[in-house]
Amino acid sequence: MKLMPKSFLVRTILLIVVPLVISLTIVANVFFDNHWDRVHATLARSLAGEIATMMKFIDANNEKALETMTKGIGINVSINDTLKRPAHTDNHNMIAGPLANQLRSRLDREANIYIDRPKRLVFIDVPTKDGKIATFGTSMHRIYSTSTEVFLVWLFGSMLIVGILVTPFIIVHTRSIRRIAKAANRFGRGLDAPGFKPSGSREIREAAAAMITMKERLNRYNRTRTDMLNAVSHDLKSPLARMRIAVESGDAKPADLLHDIDRMTEMVNGYLAFARGEMPEIEQVTELTPMLLRTARDAAPNKKIITDFPREPVQFYARPMALARAFANIIENAARYAKKTIKITEHDTDDQVEIIIEDDGPGIPDNKKADAMRPFVRLDEARGRDTGGTGLGLSIAQTAIENHGGQIFLEDSSELGGLRVRVVLPI
Repeated sequence: MKLMPKSFLVRTILLIVVPLVISLTIVANVFFDNHWDRVHATLARSLAGEIATMMKFIDANNEKALETMTKGIGINVSINDTLKRPAHTDNHNMIAGPLANQLRSRLDREANIYIDRPKRLVFIDVPTKDGKIATFGTSMHRIYSTSTEVFLVWLFGSMLIVGILVTPFIIVHTRSIRRIAKAANRFGRGLDAPGFKPSGSREIREAAAAMITMKERLNRYNRTRTDMLNAVSHDLKSPLARMRIAVESGDAKPADLLHDIDRMTEMVNGYLAFARGEMPEIEQVTELTPMLLRTARDAAPNKKIITDFPREPVQFYARPMALARAFANIIENAARYAKKTIKITEHDTDDQVEIIIEDDGPGIPDNKKADAMRPFVRLDEARGRDTGGTGLGLSIAQTAIENHGGQIFLEDSSELGGLRVRVVLPI
């Protein structure tokens, strides 16, 4: 809607104030209906009864009874031959109307009501039987309750107090959202946001933390792309140059050329596998146990596989091809360096699935574990020089697992003595 303000601050204030005004208006209407119908009617009935009684005393010339009654009820009574009154009476006024109706039903003559608002007094003129005018003067509170004004003051005062108390909190939340917007704008231009930290309510802090995580993933994505270009340039240039020199010098041997071709094919397949790891896939109901069994059978046919799976594995929504590719890389990595045995364990809870893959190989030193997760990094010194590979296996697995909101950890607490890879996936 065009009339809706665009500012989050104004929208939030309206979201609070408008329902408050509507609810208080409804309460006010209910209050006034009851107030005018009951309280004012009761006041008017009481004063009209007193005036009717005093008029009987005046008509009967019973001055003593009249004097005694006026002293007890606080009404000033005077008898006048003539009076200068405004041409317009207050008989039909909202305040004096109930009293005029009550006097009309109790007296056999017309009474005129005049209200002096500055002095908060009310005067009632009633003709006597001898042609004079009896004037009854009393306080305005005898026909009008001041609680109405007090109620209106509190009504608007409460809205003002709510606005004063709520506005600072809304401003704080708005400032936190504005910080996120500024940081996102800098992140989008490839810049950092120094000093940016999650602040505000829990939901806003979660949004800020998610944006920081997104920024880290984008940075890693860009670094990966740069590393990939560097790796392609380095890894393919060397065998191509060697093949060219061999052909030009006439020393080319078919076996050497085929070896270089196989090596280049392996590297190209690794790069393609890395690129496929980030392709979109529709989420499906997934159960890890059969996937892990099938993957282990295909990836490590010559190793002893020990499994420890729950009796009733949990099912959750995931991208099965991406997960299968991730676990295949982890199990292939374990099979490449394991001596004889690989162990796969699954632990299910209400909110996550934990997969542990262990081997009895040499493991990875603590100072090399961070490098092991980087793409195009080969830890030949830690895992053997004759294993080959492009250094993409664990990186592909990490990307797929993080795309599912999970985490992967490299640990050395394996019961088999080698590397322990622990994967945690949310349900």
